[in-house]
Amino acid sequence: MAITVNLRYTGRDGNARKFAEEMMRSGTVDRIRAERGNLRYEYFVAMEDPETVLLIDSWESQEAIDAHHASPMMRTIAELRDRYDLHMTVERFAADESGEGAGDEKFIRR
Repeated sequence: MAITVNLRYTGRDGNARKFAEEMMRSGTVDRIRAERGNLRYEYFVAMEDPETVLLIDSWESQEAIDAHHASPMMRTIAELRDRYDLHMTVERFAADESGEGAGDEKFIRR
């Protein structure tokens, strides 16, 4: 069962965006995307709050998340988060594999 974690990084003076840019520029994002079990790792800028960046982080399983959390990259992320003085909120979602959401398809334009 896939697990998606939405992390909102909030700071001041554009620091959340600077953090995400450094994560990408340093290659940390590419290394995370290459980790076994990673399905998605993408940053988005909030339209209504330029001091917040959303990270959508998806994994195949809790075991894959646990392995990521045990990796050296977590230290890099924590150090950057501290350097940019960011605060976080977190939401976790499990994939709905029941098929009950299939009725939503008529509202999606492809």
